[in-house]
Amino acid sequence: MHKTEMPSLAEVLPGHAEPMHVPETHFINGNRLLPPFPVGFQLAMFGLGCFWGGEKAFWGLPGVYSTMVGYAGGSTANATYSEVCTGRTGHNEVVRIVFDATTITYEALLRTFWESHDPTQSMRQGNDVGTQYRSGIYVYDASQQHQAEATLVAYLGALTAAGRSTPITTEIVEAPEFYYAEEYHQQYLAKNPNGYCGHGGTGVVCPSATV
Repeated sequence: MHKTEMPSLAEVLPGHAEPMHVPETHFINGNRLLPPFPVGFQLAMFGLGCFWGGEKAFWGLPGVYSTMVGYAGGSTANATYSEVCTGRTGHNEVVRIVFDATTITYEALLRTFWESHDPTQSMRQGNDVGTQYRSGIYVYDASQQHQAEATLVAYLGALTAAGRSTPITTEIVEAPEFYYAEEYHQQYLAKNPNGYCGHGGTGVVCPSATV
């Protein structure tokens, strides 16, 4: 099995019964990392390459209550990082965001998503290669689905106008179950300021979409 190919059901690792232990609170702002979250706040989930840099792109935005990293989109329950790295879980490295929609819009989060990575790189992001680094928007309702699709069209137009002809490979699907990554991965680049971060965008600004 090649690491850029999704595993078959026969190849998928079995997983674990117990969820990963993580702190209850966010390392940077002290808000909750585990549910329950404030009533009325919403969730967003994105895959944009290595989740260390992906999380950092969101945690300082006004209106973002909390960010957390984990694994989603695969078939292995409560997978470990080492298992995800084998390519035999089908999981993507994802960032889940808890946000106050009265302060920051979902479209603003989408703009950060598009501008923080290169969505034209299939099953990779920079030097990071594998299914766990694929570009993905995991939506929680029909409104998020509509906005995600609208911004994809808008960003594709901006890339084309900038002379980029490579197609966008981002998957837009219903949010799958989220499994927390290990404690040391949570807010990793705040704990390790000189840590590796393979993120860089395309250099193209995502225009506002008519949603």
